[in-house]
Order: sequence, then structure tokens, then C-alpha cells
Amino acid sequence: MIKINQSKPGWEKLLEGFPWYGPKRDFPLAAYSEYMSPKREGINPFTGEYDPRVFDPGDPYGWMIPEIEEEYQIKTGLEHTGQQVMNELADWYHKSENHLFSGHLDRNLSGNPYFSPEILETESVKGQNPFVIFLPVSLSKTQDDLGRVRWTLFGGSEQGPEKAFWKSFYTAPGKELPEQTGIDLILTLLERAYGEKYADKSALYHSGFRILPSLKNDQFPYWMPDVLPSWTKDFMTNDEDHLENTRFLLTFRPYTLIPEKARQKFREGKLHLLPCPGSLVPFGAAVYTKLQHQLPMAMQLPVLRMVHRHEGISGIRVPQSAWMHEKTLSGESSKIAEHLLINEYRRTSRWDRVHRFENAIDKSNIIHPVIKTLFSTGLDYLGLYNKPMARNCQLWNEHSELILDGPNAGKEDIEKAALIVLNGGSFRYRFLFPAMQAGLYQVNWQRPLIGFFPVNAAKPAFLTDHLGGYLSLYPSPAKDLSDPIELWPRILKREEYLTALREFSHNQGHFVSQTSYNLRFLFDTFERLGNQPLEKSFAEHLLIDSRHHTFDSWKHFIQSHAHTPEAYQIIVKKLEQVVSEEIPSIQPGSSYTFDRTANRAYEINYWNDILYLSHGSFINKDNADIVTDKATLREAVHPARDLSPLGDYLLLRHRAAIAEAGMENRAVAGELPFQWETDFDFIQFGGWKANRDGMIHERDLLVIIPGKNRKEAVILADHYDTAYMADVYDPSEGGTGARLSAAGADDNDSATATLLQAASIYLSLAKEEKLERDIWLLHLTGEEFPSDCLGARHFCKALLEKKLVLHVENDKTIDLSDISIRGVFVMDMIAHNREDAPYVFQISPGKSTESLILARHAHQTSGLWNASVETWNQQDERKGKSSGKRCNAAFEIPEMALHPKMRGEIRLPENPFSTLYNTDALMFSDCGLPVVLFMEDYDITRSGYHDTKDTMANIDLDYGSALSAIAIETTARIACLKEL
Repeated sequence: MIKINQSKPGWEKLLEGFPWYGPKRDFPLAAYSEYMSPKREGINPFTGEYDPRVFDPGDPYGWMIPEIEEEYQIKTGLEHTGQQVMNELADWYHKSENHLFSGHLDRNLSGNPYFSPEILETESVKGQNPFVIFLPVSLSKTQDDLGRVRWTLFGGSEQGPEKAFWKSFYTAPGKELPEQTGIDLILTLLERAYGEKYADKSALYHSGFRILPSLKNDQFPYWMPDVLPSWTKDFMTNDEDHLENTRFLLTFRPYTLIPEKARQKFREGKLHLLPCPGSLVPFGAAVYTKLQHQLPMAMQLPVLRMVHRHEGISGIRVPQSAWMHEKTLSGESSKIAEHLLINEYRRTSRWDRVHRFENAIDKSNIIHPVIKTLFSTGLDYLGLYNKPMARNCQLWNEHSELILDGPNAGKEDIEKAALIVLNGGSFRYRFLFPAMQAGLYQVNWQRPLIGFFPVNAAKPAFLTDHLGGYLSLYPSPAKDLSDPIELWPRILKREEYLTALREFSHNQGHFVSQTSYNLRFLFDTFERLGNQPLEKSFAEHLLIDSRHHTFDSWKHFIQSHAHTPEAYQIIVKKLEQVVSEEIPSIQPGSSYTFDRTANRAYEINYWNDILYLSHGSFINKDNADIVTDKATLREAVHPARDLSPLGDYLLLRHRAAIAEAGMENRAVAGELPFQWETDFDFIQFGGWKANRDGMIHERDLLVIIPGKNRKEAVILADHYDTAYMADVYDPSEGGTGARLSAAGADDNDSATATLLQAASIYLSLAKEEKLERDIWLLHLTGEEFPSDCLGARHFCKALLEKKLVLHVENDKTIDLSDISIRGVFVMDMIAHNREDAPYVFQISPGKSTESLILARHAHQTSGLWNASVETWNQQDERKGKSSGKRCNAAFEIPEMALHPKMRGEIRLPENPFSTLYNTDALMFSDCGLPVVLFMEDYDITRSGYHDTKDTMANIDLDYGSALSAIAIETTARIACLKEL
């Protein structure tokens, strides 16, 4: 366990020990389809630097929460969660259905100190005590298949029933909120839940409000708060108090440990207990207190059971949690209440053709038994895009014995668990997407949920504005919960423009409308770039759907929809501060590479490279080739994987370019070899099996072109594998079940051809001594399923672990572990021009500010291209030409066309139209590297993606060559600038 250095305050402890990864500590980075790993937040795992959007050096105990997350994820989600919990609890109160907290009648009530039958008798028969809960929940951020990062419910607080409540009255250790904060909360609650209104602290005291402190819990001693806030002092009572004048008693004690005189008054309806004692029963459930010894977070589980799965983009994410039953050999049926059993799981993947603003599970028709979802590697269950999910699941049996702790499981653990479940029985499970991680610490937000049924109201109400809770940070994996680092949320109440933004609403009533999203992107970008004005064109290209609306039209829209002139003026004032029309653009003629790319020779060479790569001798280009099922073997052209000869060809081309440039002693081309290793056995994937048997290895390919500073590099990357064709596989589309690789003209030979063309251009710049730092041309392998960003994962992992070694000719190696990566540009699908939105492409940065700076350079480069187009098109060879057209069926090169003006839209990770999540670029971003994705304006509904039509017939030469030229120029610019 990591020892906390108490000499450093608050979040600064998270920075200790960097670099964390190296020869003695691996950087965990599995395929997201096998294990959706923790979202890394607050601390960059690549640089060890803190994120100023999360931490403030002047506030060592604060964790900043964007207001929009608080308002439109957390509060909405807490209310949705609270309604379900309160309805279940109320149902239990009224019907005495004792299986609420477990699959077995009475198991969690027998011996439970928080339960006594008289609770139900008092509540349901007399109905004297309004139903009030002070339920603490545990939240954290997780990432889903579509790259959306959302606050997620993990269950009840693992820190016990009361800490979140009491610590809400602090902002740091020993630093309290004003006393009136606590008084106002109690006054509001008594008025709304009990209909009793009191004016002030004195009236509250004389009304009979008292507080009874808890006793030490021997099993969970860390549940005891260190000290109660000072506002409680005057209301404090004890076990010896006769309570004659007490009407409201706030206590988190187990019901059986409350003094008998208080319980008697409660039974008689003369005393109200806050919270209602039955709402604390989950914290004494025997099944989970036993499981706690094996699974430290087990006390989250009883509350999680009461909330249904929720994957929609609004509110809080809730993973599926339930019981499942597998028949034994004797055919024994389940003893679990039927409504607690969910034996099926609706599956999603990042390759689903679902918009990011849609609920993926509403669109999915892939429903598998839970056991198959967790463990099966059968081809029927894998389909094209599924993998076993056991690593993202925890599983235990009806005797509270842990079967599987997926996030911390190895191959043997998974195999053992699969055998146990296959033998049959009833098993409780939860799908678990691990809590976000800051440095080497897991982060959970303990948030109190105060709910009640208002006087004469049928629906519950919640006080979500009053208490913010606190954050517990545990050394990961969390085993000891007794001494976490504790931080407090700082809800970022931004400037007054955010209040003005609330007035804009979506047609469904949500604040997160297109307009408010646009302005939030714009204002956040301004702050991230140092509060320096943004050029108008850059601001416009940040806007969603900016192709249909100019910056000025947005201002007009705001004016026409503002509720008051004052609100409009507030926003306009902010816009004038953010956007400047006076920032000069890059002038035509100042490019490093356009003289080598904006010509017919480049277009012809680019076309011919795509043609040869996609329609030449390289056919089986998926890492899993050849799949050994009958359907595939029956249709495969030849039974061999062509990635190895394709890689040899790419290396041959690059080495020839190096030789032609006379750079043999300075530039190098080689491979980054590794084995394809997984937690599961995919024995029918020929490529995977050959890796396991030692017959082949996987490899990324790397060309290093030297600059002046050999300790820095900028990367231009592609992936050179291709996907299986869905229309060949899917019977619903007339497929046969065969897994055959696509030709891949667009995905991703359009990018690979760019790297082949870029090599000679960058070698020339190196000879001319124009490169300030190295350029790396990186061919990544295994982006497509089932390998799933395999090459990018290996590259990033080796980079963070300081194990990146390039293998070159004659068995020589070059250690690259100390190179500083200043930028990564990933190209994926760059040559298909949408007919309904022509000449649009996306510049999609990763989550870091450094990524945003790279995106700004890409935008400026695109502007430079557009500024030059008019001059180029007036030259003799282009003059009088029309816009580009696709080729004919014979794949002949299209006629020369006008150079197009391109529209590069900057799509931040939160932008619903960013497809960063669907590419290798996400790996770089999640690992903390500065990265930008260049991609066409991806249309999820189109043919030509992962199918038989990804051929030259779908390539737009004028579009693709222009976008490749912009990518080459942007990379050159970052390599040539002295200061970034």
C-alpha cells in the first residue's frame, strides 16, 4: 500500500513518487472492449502535472467540479436515484417485503443492528413519522463505449451512513462553513417535510430538535466522524437525557443502539427520528458486512441494488446490478425473488452506429445471458464487436463468498470463476467500471442525498443544493478504506454569463442545448488557453453545426432568445472579451510543405498508394486473420494473414525514401515488436493463436526523421490494419458469418498513403535543417476489432513505462524511452467526402490543454490552405476545372479538379460529433499525451465503412489529398517551430 506523506497538504500528496511507471510498475492499459479502465483525472499520467481545471495551487483541499456537471448530471441524477430508492424503501415500509436488500428473505435483517421489527410496525401502522432519508451515495466518473465521461453511481457510501453528512459542513480539515448553513438546512427540512416552520436557531432549539452522536462501530471504526461541526454543540444530547422536550432527534445510530426511552417515544409517535431508521438498514446488511472482508467496497452494494441501469447521457450513469441464476446439474431452481433476477445483459460497443447524444442501450438489439456476456469467447457471442466483460464485473455467491473481482482479476481468476458459475447456482453481480483515478489514487465522491415526502405530496422531494459531501481518495486498488486523502468539492460558480445561459433551453426542456453547449465550449476554450482572445475563425469552428451558422448569427440568435436585455448584454460582453477579429492568420506562402503537396504529382502518387494498398496483394489485413471457422475458411481467398508482408512493404518503402534522400546514417525505419496478450483465449482467431504459439509477433512500424533537438518528437500516425466486413458477416444483411477483411481504401489506407508520401517531404526538411525536433511516422497495428487499438495501447504503455525500444536492421536497437513527445496527430479515414456536407472534416483534440493548442495549429494550417487555394486554382493546369468527382468502376484516377476549400471543425471531446473515442487517438488522450485526430466528417449511417464498399469507389481524391496535405503541413509546423 502507498504510504501517504502527511507533510504535504491535500491533493499535493497525489503528485508524490512520479514517475510512477517503469521497470517495477506496469501501466495498466487493456483493450477497452475487455476492460474499460479508470478515467484518469486531475493528474496527467504521462507528465505527472496537475490539471488546473481540477486543482488550484491556492486551495490544497479543493476538487473543482464544473457547474454544468453539478446542475445537469449530478443533481438530476441524484433525484432520479433518490426517487427509486425512496419508492423501494417506502414499498418495504408499507408491505414489509423483507427481501428488499437481498435475494433471500430475512437474511439481511437478522442480526442487523439498524433493524428492528418495531420500525415497520411504527411506520406502517401508525404512520406518525414522515419518511425522511439522509442517504449517502458514492459517485465517481467513468467512461463509456462512446467515450462519454459521466458521473456514475457506485452505490451507498463505503464510508458509512453519516460521514458524508457531517463533512459537508466543512471545506477543509478544521475549516467549517458558517454555522447558519446547518441551521438553515434543518429549518428547511422541518418546514417542507413536517410542515413546521421555525424562525431561527433559538426557535429550533425550543421546538425540541436534538442531536444524538453515534457510538464507535467496532467493525467499521473509520465510519465514525472525527468531529461534528460546531453548530451541533447546542443541540447535543446523550444517552442519559430523558428527552422530555425532544420532538426531533437527528442520529445515525443503529436503531437497536438508540436509548430505549427514545425508541419508546418513537413507537408512541411522540418523537421523529432523522433520518428514518429503516433507511439505514442497508449499512448493517449481514451479506455485505461479511463480503466486506473480501471486497472492501461491498457496503456500496445494498443501495446500488435499488437503482436500475441507466446509460442515457442525462443524469448519473448506473451500471447493471442484480442476481443471476444458472441451473445446476440437478436442475435446482433459484430461491431468489424473481424480480431481483436479471439473467440477461444488453450489450453495446464503441463501433455501434449510435450518435453520442442517444442512449446506446435503447438502440442495441444484442442481448446475451449474463454468463455469456462475462465469459464466452464463442464466435456466436463475440459477433464482430463483442468481447467477454468479466474484468468489468464483480461476482459473489449466495453465501457472501467472492467469486470474481474483475478489475483486479488475472487470467486464472477469470477461468476459475467461469467454472464455478457454469456449475450452477445463484450469483449476485454488478458490472463495475472503475472509479476515476488521480495519480495512483482512486477517487469516490461521498454525497449525501436528503429526501422526503413533502406534506400532502405523493412524490418525494430532495434537497440537492444544500450539502456537497466530500471526496475520498484511496491508494488503488482500494483495500484499506480507513485513511483516505480527503478533499472537498468546489462547484465552479463561473461568471454571471453562466446564469444567463440557463435561459436557453432545448426543445425537450434541457439546459444543455446546442446554443449553451456552443457558448460553454467557447468560454472554456478561452480559459484553457490562458484567457487570451481567440481569433474569430477559430471560435466559429468550435461551434456545433458551425457550417450552418456563423459566429454573428449565433449572437443574433442569443439576442432574440434572451429573457432580458441584461442577460443578452452579459453574454455579449463575455463574447467580446473572448473573440477578437484582429488576430492575423497565417499568410499564404508561409507553409513548409504545400509546395510539395498542392500539385498533381502528389495527387497521383497518393491515389496510386491507396489503390495498391487496398486492391493489391494484401487481402487479409485484420490482426485476427485467419479466423478458423467454416464460414470464413470457405470464403477466404488464401489462408494466411497479410499484415506481415504489408508491414515489410511499408518498411521497404520508407527505407527506400531514406536512401533516396541520402539520410541512411541519420534517419531510421524499424519496428516496435510485441506479443498479443489477452485475459481470455480466442483460439479461433488465427492471428491471436499464432502469437500465443510464438509463431508470429505484432508490430508497430516507426520512421524517425531527425531534427535539431533529438530529445523531442512530434508524431504523425495511422493504423495499417483493416476491419471485418459487416455485410459479409451479418445474416440480416445477407451475410454468411464469414469474417473477411475489408479492402480498407478509406479505413485506413487513405492515412497510410499519407505517411508514405510524407516521408520524402520530411526527409527534405531534415536535410535543409528546418526541423527543430524529430518527426516520427508511426504505423500502428490492430486498431480494428478484435485487437482493439492494440498497437496504440502497446505504444502508449511502453512510452509511459520507459520501455520504448525500436528494432532496426542488423539486430540493432534504439532506446526511445527518454524522448519527450510534443504532439501526436492521428489520421483515421480521411478521404471520403460527404455529399450532404462537402469538404468538412474534424479536428478533434484530446482532453488536455496541450491537445487544444495542437488543434488550434491545425485550424490555422487549414486556414492557410484555404487562403492559398484561389491562387493555386488560377494556375494553368487548374484554371477552368470543376470540383472533384469520384473514380469510375475501373478505379482509374479521377481527372484533375480544383483544389477545394476545406472546413476543419474543432470538435472537443464533449462535442457529440467528435469521434475521437472510436480511434487510436483516445488511447493517447487517456494516457495524457497531447493528441489531435484528423478524420473526415464521419457519417455513421453511410456504407463504405467496415463493409465491402470501402474501396476506391468511395475515395474523393481532391478531398483526401487536401486533408492529407493539411495533416502533413500541421505536423511539419509543430516540428519546425522553435517554441510551441
